[in-house]
Amino acid sequence: MSVKKIILVVVLAVLAACIAVLVFPGNYYVHRALWHTYPKIDQYPIFDNRVVKAGNPQPMPFAPNLKTQHLDSGFEETFARYGTVAFLVLKDGQIVAEQYWENYSPQSHSNSFSMAKSIVSLLVGCAITDGYIQSVDQPVSDFLPEWGSFNGKPLTIKDLLTMSAGVKWDESSTSLFSTTTEAYYGKDLWALAKREVLITKPGEYFNYQSGVTQILAFLLKKATGKNIADYASQKIWTPIQAEEDALWSLDRKDGMEKAYCCFNSNARDFARLGQLVLQNGYWNTSQGRISVVDSAYVAQATSPATYLKAILPDGKEAPCTMYGYQFWLMNYRGHSVKYFRGILGQYIMVIPDLNTVIVRLGHKRANEYNSEWDYPIDMDTWLEAGLRATN
Repeated sequence: MSVKKIILVVVLAVLAACIAVLVFPGNYYVHRALWHTYPKIDQYPIFDNRVVKAGNPQPMPFAPNLKTQHLDSGFEETFARYGTVAFLVLKDGQIVAEQYWENYSPQSHSNSFSMAKSIVSLLVGCAITDGYIQSVDQPVSDFLPEWGSFNGKPLTIKDLLTMSAGVKWDESSTSLFSTTTEAYYGKDLWALAKREVLITKPGEYFNYQSGVTQILAFLLKKATGKNIADYASQKIWTPIQAEEDALWSLDRKDGMEKAYCCFNSNARDFARLGQLVLQNGYWNTSQGRISVVDSAYVAQATSPATYLKAILPDGKEAPCTMYGYQFWLMNYRGHSVKYFRGILGQYIMVIPDLNTVIVRLGHKRANEYNSEWDYPIDMDTWLEAGLRATN
């Protein structure tokens, strides 16, 4: 982009923000959305953040006799086209490939976007083990009376986990006036969450909604009496020996974590989350193996909620085979893949039968989706490149 075009874009953004202040004086989030435009992977400095402390950092091991950490050259064009900034592959718990672009490094923070939803799910498992939550079948109203029942069917924690809550929420992230845009740029997530009224019977249809995860986070905070970031540090980030502190963006200073998104970390520590899932909730330390998240919960969380109905990208209705408890699922070349997924192509892909974890971070993902498993087709590239790196 030329200097003149850059100046024009900046001037237009300033003018749009000024008009927004006049036309929408009460809509704080509109001003921010017009100024910052579409969400980006490096925006955490524009938000208040709470530290997810890495209380016992240990380096991620490299495979012995590793000759190269770089990718097969045949993948370079696709990696560049989608703005990849980090790619890392673990095999048998060791780094076998790692590469960075655009001055990103092993310590660089990048937004998880909706990969954070899977972290929230793992925290629900921890809260059940800790006795804060009875089970996934417990009614949400036990903690948050704002959400009771619809036509006699109580909303349960399981309904939230499986994205079958049946609430009103506009998921669009490209619309200026969508609920998701207001959640991202706004400063009162609780007020926004309370607008999520039940409009259909829970537990029947899979309907992906970021606000559902945010309700889960408010429930977790109420149940545990702790901030989400602090609980994540205590129960997951410190036990898996993350190398760097993470940052969880808030709606305002000393406010609530944007739990449906906005967990900011690096490729190596994201890979640890994948390794935790690969090891069924266990973590290997120098003192021995420890249980971080109950293995039975992890197994259920990464199994499809096939009792639900889902609308596939081609418009057909089918059993929900692609989603569990805030985890995405797919089959690739005969391999079962359980994965964390973010809107700009953030992925932690876990392939149990190959004992492999693949992490990809970047600016873009494909607009086309696999019609059977409902995944963005750029995943084919990351999976193929990762599997080739393990050979």
